[in-house]
Amino acid sequence: MGEVPHLTTALDGPLFQLEKHLLQHQTKVESWLRRQWLETPAPFYASVDLRNAGFKLAPVDTNLFPAGFNNLNPEFMPLCVNAAQMAVERVCPNATRILIVAENHTRNLFYLESLEALRQIFETAGLEARIGSLRDDLEEEKTLILPSGKQCVLSPLTREGNRVGLGDFSPCVVLLNNDLSAGRPAILEDLEQQVIPPLSAGWSDRKKSDHFTHYQTVAEEFAAQIEIDPWLISPLSLQCGDIDFMNREGTECLVKNVGMMLNQIQQKYDEYGIDKPPFVVVKADAGTYGMGIMMVASAEEVANLNRKQRTKMSAAKEGSKVNNVLVQEGVYTLETWGEDQAVAEPVVYMMDHFVVGGFYRVHTARGVNQNLNAPGMHFEPLAFAQSCSTPDKTRAPDTIPNRFYAYGVIARLALLAAAREISA
Repeated sequence: MGEVPHLTTALDGPLFQLEKHLLQHQTKVESWLRRQWLETPAPFYASVDLRNAGFKLAPVDTNLFPAGFNNLNPEFMPLCVNAAQMAVERVCPNATRILIVAENHTRNLFYLESLEALRQIFETAGLEARIGSLRDDLEEEKTLILPSGKQCVLSPLTREGNRVGLGDFSPCVVLLNNDLSAGRPAILEDLEQQVIPPLSAGWSDRKKSDHFTHYQTVAEEFAAQIEIDPWLISPLSLQCGDIDFMNREGTECLVKNVGMMLNQIQQKYDEYGIDKPPFVVVKADAGTYGMGIMMVASAEEVANLNRKQRTKMSAAKEGSKVNNVLVQEGVYTLETWGEDQAVAEPVVYMMDHFVVGGFYRVHTARGVNQNLNAPGMHFEPLAFAQSCSTPDKTRAPDTIPNRFYAYGVIARLALLAAAREISA
């Protein structure tokens, strides 16, 4: 199936029209994507949050500094290792050492599990891999015991001239697993080593609205290739700047844009005969971890935010102030997990331009039109579909693995948007 592994998904009913269409045009899809990667190389790695509403399938977030490698099924390890080898060869063909620069919130043991899983991928790929920290309070190497029983060794980052390392460990490649929400660290500026992703891809420089502008262009180009409405694979997006939630300044733009967005969504729902109330997601234009985000169903809700809501929206990760927001079409999710039918959304992981696995973000206390990246979520690894190791075109539309093919296509479109965003 091209470059997408056969995976099981929670949805096991017949494929929706869009998914069937992508499958029927698989050769054209893969050919078009291959040409795009020749023009614009893919980011080193990424994860993409998707929502499948049945009538549309779209990315809602793209993370260029993915955590959560510990949530991938161990069966994916060979895929991850092969992709990691190719990704490293592309940026530094002679690399023997790679340094992973960690987030500062290293008291989060689940995050440390992800770091160690990532480090082991590179080690299995034949590279000496170590984890460096930017934390001011880390003065010497520290070994932490993880819930899984594994160990994670963190070392303070040091710099000599135009190179960074850990003592006498001097890497060829510096891999950021820190999204730079707190700004660009001086220690990483102007290095002779290859820093990937580049510092400019961090949240100190990057905006979600820019990413989704690129994504809209990608979606339109792709949709023209396979003759579909780009709206079926892209969330409508608008941006509002100069907002101060605590002082109630700049909210006129937000009220106007939310109202406009709800009208646009309703028009598309009418066009496709969708009998659901539209909703809008307002989120900080930079940052991750589900912070600075709210779902609204009317412009009045935005105009009448209470103090608790304004406080929640005013700050993102590492206490950075939110003064720009993305107003985005809310996409329902049909995915559920387990006997209690908990609401779920797939998260797809990629290295270079290869899909290497994924998992479901599941939340037992959230609804189909709510943000699942919130306290109380848990993760369910996707498994390989044992029943179908090669695509069976005679029964393709309704075999479970082929549903995930569509997810891999949309995730790679988001990856392509990120590639263009970085190169721009």
